[in-house]
Amino acid sequence: MGPTLCQHGANTGSYTGPTRGLHSAGSAAAACDCGECGECGAVGASLEAVLERWGNTASKMPCTTTLDAYGKPLGTLTYGKLWSRSVKVAFHCSTNSAASRDSGLKPGHRVALVYPNSDATAFVTAFYGCLLAQLTPVPVEVPLSRKDSASQQIGFLLGTCGVAVALTSDACHRGLPKGPTGDIVQFKGWPKVQWFVTDSRNLSKPPKDWRPHVHEADGQHGNDRYKTGREGSVVGVTVTRRAALEHCRALRQACAYIEGETMVNVLDFKKDVGLWHGILAGVFCMLHVVCVPYALMKVNPVSWLQKVFAYKASVACVKSRDLHWAMVGFQEQKDVELGSLRSLLVADAANPWSLSSCDAFVSTFRCRGLRPEAVQPCAYSAEGLTVAIRRRARSRAGPRTVVSVVRTDAPALCREDELGELCVSSGGTASGYFALPGITKACFELSPLSESGVPVDAEFPFVRTGLLGFVSPAGMVSVVSRVDGSMLVSGRRHSSDDVVATVLAVEPGKFVFRGRISVFSVTVLHDERIVVVAEQRPDASEDDSFQWMTRVLQAVDGVHQVGVYCMALLPANSLPKTPLGGIHLSEVRQRFLEGTLHPCNVLVCPHTCVTNLPKPRQKQPVDVGPASVMVGSLVAGKRIAQASGRDLGPCDDDPTKKSLYLSEVLQWRAVTTPDHVIFILLNAKGAVASSVSCLQLHRRAERVAVALLERARVNPGDHVALLYAPGIELIASFYGCLYVGCVPVTVRPPQPQHVATTLPTARMVVEVSKSACVLTSQAVVKLLRSKDAGPAVDARAWPLIIDTDDLPKRRPTQLYSPCEPDALCYLDYSVSTSGTLAGVKMPHGAVGALCRSIKLQCELYPSREVALCLDPYCGMGFVLWCLSSVYSGHQSILIPPSELELNVSLWLSAVSQYRVRDTFCSYSAMELCTRGLGTQTDVLKARGVDLSRVRTCVVVAEERPRAALTLSFSKLFRHLGLHARAVTTAFGCRVSPAVCLQPHRLGKTSEQQTTAGPDPTTVYVDTRALWHDRVRIVERGAPHSVALMESGKILPGVRVIIVSPEHRGPLGDSHLGEIWVSSPHSASGYFSVHGDDARCSEHFGARLSFGDTHTAWARTGYLGFLRRTELTDASGERHDALYVVGALEEAMELKGLRYHPIDIESSILRAHRNIAECAVFEWTDLLVVVLELQGSEQEALDLVALVTATALEEHHLLVGVVVVVDVGVIPINSRGEKQRLHLRDGFFADKLDPIYVAYNM
Repeated sequence: MGPTLCQHGANTGSYTGPTRGLHSAGSAAAACDCGECGECGAVGASLEAVLERWGNTASKMPCTTTLDAYGKPLGTLTYGKLWSRSVKVAFHCSTNSAASRDSGLKPGHRVALVYPNSDATAFVTAFYGCLLAQLTPVPVEVPLSRKDSASQQIGFLLGTCGVAVALTSDACHRGLPKGPTGDIVQFKGWPKVQWFVTDSRNLSKPPKDWRPHVHEADGQHGNDRYKTGREGSVVGVTVTRRAALEHCRALRQACAYIEGETMVNVLDFKKDVGLWHGILAGVFCMLHVVCVPYALMKVNPVSWLQKVFAYKASVACVKSRDLHWAMVGFQEQKDVELGSLRSLLVADAANPWSLSSCDAFVSTFRCRGLRPEAVQPCAYSAEGLTVAIRRRARSRAGPRTVVSVVRTDAPALCREDELGELCVSSGGTASGYFALPGITKACFELSPLSESGVPVDAEFPFVRTGLLGFVSPAGMVSVVSRVDGSMLVSGRRHSSDDVVATVLAVEPGKFVFRGRISVFSVTVLHDERIVVVAEQRPDASEDDSFQWMTRVLQAVDGVHQVGVYCMALLPANSLPKTPLGGIHLSEVRQRFLEGTLHPCNVLVCPHTCVTNLPKPRQKQPVDVGPASVMVGSLVAGKRIAQASGRDLGPCDDDPTKKSLYLSEVLQWRAVTTPDHVIFILLNAKGAVASSVSCLQLHRRAERVAVALLERARVNPGDHVALLYAPGIELIASFYGCLYVGCVPVTVRPPQPQHVATTLPTARMVVEVSKSACVLTSQAVVKLLRSKDAGPAVDARAWPLIIDTDDLPKRRPTQLYSPCEPDALCYLDYSVSTSGTLAGVKMPHGAVGALCRSIKLQCELYPSREVALCLDPYCGMGFVLWCLSSVYSGHQSILIPPSELELNVSLWLSAVSQYRVRDTFCSYSAMELCTRGLGTQTDVLKARGVDLSRVRTCVVVAEERPRAALTLSFSKLFRHLGLHARAVTTAFGCRVSPAVCLQPHRLGKTSEQQTTAGPDPTTVYVDTRALWHDRVRIVERGAPHSVALMESGKILPGVRVIIVSPEHRGPLGDSHLGEIWVSSPHSASGYFSVHGDDARCSEHFGARLSFGDTHTAWARTGYLGFLRRTELTDASGERHDALYVVGALEEAMELKGLRYHPIDIESSILRAHRNIAECAVFEWTDLLVVVLELQGSEQEALDLVALVTATALEEHHLLVGVVVVVDVGVIPINSRGEKQRLHLRDGFFADKLDPIYVAYNM
C-alpha cells in the first residue's frame, strides 16, 4: 500500500517493536507545531478559521464546481461566496434567529444534511454553516421512498443522535415524497424532523454587525458520519474538531496539495474519502474541486478524464471501478490528456482488483501523458480515517504516530508472518461510536499487548481500523482486505474481495452484467458459508447460466480451496444499489436471508461445502434381550409402559335392548322413539337440507334392503359398495345392507372437478373389496357415465349399479339378524399416508363394543346434540357419522366437509345456532376455519356466533396431534367464547378405529360412573433425541424442542402397551416404542382376496416376546410413549398420558437416524411466508422437499436456499432436491393427511408440473 499516513502525512520511520517478531511500526520524532511548520503552510486554528481566511484573502478563487448530468457546469462557488453563504446558514441555525428558536437548535446539537450527490455546492455551504454555528453536521443519503429499508437504519441513527432538524436544498425538498397535505411524509424509522431549505435565496441576510464566533479546534464533536456494518446495522462515527483539523493537515502533507490547484472528485462528497479530500482537505488547502455526479458517469464513464483535461486538474479522486469503466468506454477521444495529473487517488485500495485496474489503466493511458507514479492507492476506514497512501518517500517522518497489527479476536500483537487488523495511534482519527460506549471502548481505546503481556507505549490510544494487513520492517503498510469482508470458513479466513476477483476472472464480459457481483457469507450449521450473487446479461440462457456457475465453482475451489454454498443469478439491474451506483452489500445479504432477492437461477451446493455434519450413526448389534431391557427399566425405577381405560362394564341394562347388533338397535329405536330426529343434514347456507327420525331411517333402510334383494339378488355375506356423498342416504344404505345380511363397504365418490384422478381409486376399492353391486345416487351415476370418466375407468367395468333415488315402497318380509358377534359387519377401506390401500374387517361384536365405549366416554344419550364436520368414509369419522347416533340415540348434526369449503363459517355458525355442546371435526376443517376466518372474528361476533356453550371440540385424526394448529384455533376463536380447554384430540388407527378420545371434564354417565379426568397435557421433547428413538423431556422454549399433545384419554375397555419394534419386548415409562392395543373393538384382520394369514396375524394377533405372552395385541404401526403424570384420574389413581409421535411407515431412515416428516415439514413451513404447504420424502438417501408456493412465480427460487439452510440447521440433513409447485398439488387424503408416497410416485412419473426443480450439488 505505502507508508503510513501519520499526523503530518509522511512515512513512519524505522521498524520498531516492543518485542521481537511482533509488528509495531512508528516513529520517535518530536512533535511539530503545524502553525509554524513550513511544510504545513496553512495558518488556522480550526477549519472555520481556515475558511474565514480564504473567504477574505482569496474570495475570487474557485472552490467548488458542480456539473449536471450532461457534463455542463451548473456554477462555480468561490471561496468568498462559500464564506458568505455559510455565514447565512450559520445565522439561520444560530440561537439568534427565529427559525432556530422554533426548532430548538443550540450549539452542540446534531443536524442532518440531506443533499443529493449532484449538489456539492449546497452541501459544502450547509456543512461549513453548521460548523460556524457550533452544530454537528450528520450527512445522510436522501430517502428514496417512505419505506426504504436502507433509510430505516439511517432514521434509527438520527433518532439516537437526537436529530430534530434536517437541512436540504430546494430541489431536493421538492423531490421528497409528500402526503396529501403537501407536507413531507414521515419516513419509516425516522424521528420527526423539521426541514430547512438552505438555498441562498431562501435565507435572509444576517445583520451587518453579526459575525459567527470562530472557535479554535477542540475536543468537541465536529462532524458525524454513519457506517453500515456487515449485518446492515448503522452506527454513527464521531470525529472531534481537533481530530478533523489534524487529519486535514496530514492529508495536505501526504498528498502535497498546493493552494489553487484543481481536483476532480468522482467520489461521494458526503462521506469517506470524498468528504475528506473534496470538502475538508479541499477547503483547508484552498483547492478547486470539480465534482462529477453519478448521473454523468452512468451516461459517459470517460467524462471525468475529459474534465481532468479541461480543467488541467492535478489531482483526481476515483474508485477502481471508475478506472475500469473509463477503459471500457474510452474510444480514443481527443479531449483526453492526463499530463497535468500528478496524483490519481484510488479510494478502494483494499480491494484486490483495484491494483489490477490501476496497472491496466496506466498501460492504457500512459500514451496520454499519465505517469505511473501518479497512481496512489489509498486505504481508508471510518474509524481510522485515511490510514495509508502509496506515494514517493519523503525526507521527513511524521511524528507521534504508531501503527500496529493485532489479532481480530484479542488485543495481542501479531507476529511478522501473521495477518491482523491494522490499529492506528494518532491524533487524527475518529473518537468513537455515538451513544455506544461498549463497542467504542473495544474499538477506540485499544491497548495492544506484546508477547510478554506489556502494553505498547503510545501517546494516543490505538484505534481498530477494520482493515486486515501487515506492516513491513520498513514501515510500509499492506492492506489485504477488510474485517467486515472477511469470511471464516472451516477455520480459514477468506476475503470476499478475493473471491469477487476470482469470479470476475471467469469470462465476466460474456455473462456477468457490468461486472455486478456480490460475495458475502451466511452462517449455516455453526459455520460461515460463501454466497455469490451476480447479475446475468439479459441475453443469457439457462444453460449458459449453469455452465458459468459450474466454472465459477471450479475456479473458486481451485484458487481458494473452499466451496461455494450458494450461487444466485439475478436479472440485470436487480441488485440493490447505493446512491452512487455501487452494490448495497448489506441489503443484498439481508434480502437473501429474508428470501426477497428473487433470483432467476440458483444453485445450492451443500453436499460439497458442508463438511461439519455429524457422522452417521452406526447401529451396533445389541446382544441384550427383551427380558434384560425390562429388568433394566425396573431396576432404574421405571414401571412398564402400560395403561388401560376404565372397565367397559356389562351390556346395556335395558331388558328390551340386550343386543349388541346395530341393525336390531335401529329396529328397537324405531319402535320405542319413532319420532325422535336422529340426523340433521345442513347445506352450505346453513339450512336443513334433510332430516330423518328413527322410524324414517328404519323405513328407508327397509326399502334399500328390498332393492338389494329384488334388483341385485344378494345373499347374506355379499359385499356391497356404498358410493355416496356425505349425507343421510349413506346412513340409510348402510343399515339397508345390514337388514339383508350384506357387508357394506363405504367408498368415497369421485370429485366432479377431478374425475380423472379420483375415479380410479373408487374403482379400485370396489374391485378389491369384491363388491357384488354398488349403491349410489343418481348424481353419482351420471358422473360415472360422463365423458370425463370414460378415459379413466370403462363404464362397463363396474358391477351392477343401483340408483337408490328410486326405491320400491315394499317392505321386506324378514330382516336378517347376525348369528354370532364374530360375523362381519362392514369393511373399512382407507388410504394410508404412505399410499397403501387396505381394508380391515369389523365384526358386529367389535362394532357394538366400539359404540358402547364411545358412549361411555362422551356421555352420549338421546337428549344430547352433537355436530359432526368429518369425512364419513373410514375410521372414527365413519363410526361417528353412521353408527354412534343409532347406538346412543343422540342427535347428530351432519356438516359435509364439501359444504364447509363453500361456506367457511358454516360449521361454527351451526354449532352456535343449535347450541351444541359437543362437536367433532377433522384437521382439514380446523385449518380451513383458521385460515378463512382469521380476520372475520369480529364479523362473526356481530352476527351472534357464540361458542361459549361448547365443552368439547374433538379433532379426529390418525396422526400426531397438531399442537400449533389447535393452539392457534383456540386463540383465534376465544373472542367468540371458545374455551381453550374445550379443544382436544382423539386418536385412532387402521387396526383400532378409536384408541383415545378426550371427554369433557365434568358429569356423570347413566351408570353413575364419572368420566371426569384431567385436562390433556402437553410436553416438550428434544427432537434430536427422537432421531435416536429416545424421549427426553425438556422445558418449554428449549432449543430443538417440539410440543407433543396428549392424544386424549384412553377409551373404556382399551389396553395400551409400548413395545420395542425390534425385539417386541415391553418398554419402560417415557420410552419411545410402538403402540400396541388390546380391546374388544379392534378389527379382526385385513380383508385379503388371497388370504394373507401371515400379515393378518402380524398386525392383529401379535404377542410379546417376554412378559404377558398370552394376550393378543393389535399393532397400530405408530410410535409413541406413555408417561405417568402427577394428575389424578377419575378413579383416584395417577393419570397415564399417551403421546403419539408418528407412523412407522412414514418415518425416514437417514444417516442411521429416524426422522419423522412432520418435524421437518414444520421447520420448513417457518422458513418463508410464501410456503403454503410442504411435504418431504426420501429418495436414494436424499431428502426431497416439495413446496407449495403462494405468491408470484418470481419468488419461487427464493425458497431453495432458505429450505436447504433450515434442514441443515434444525435437522442436520442435506436437501437433495427442492420442488416448487402450485398450491393444491400435494395430495391430501380424506382425513387431511398428506399422501407422501403418492407425491413421490408423481414426482418420479413427472406428473407434478412443477414451477421449478432445484437439484442441490
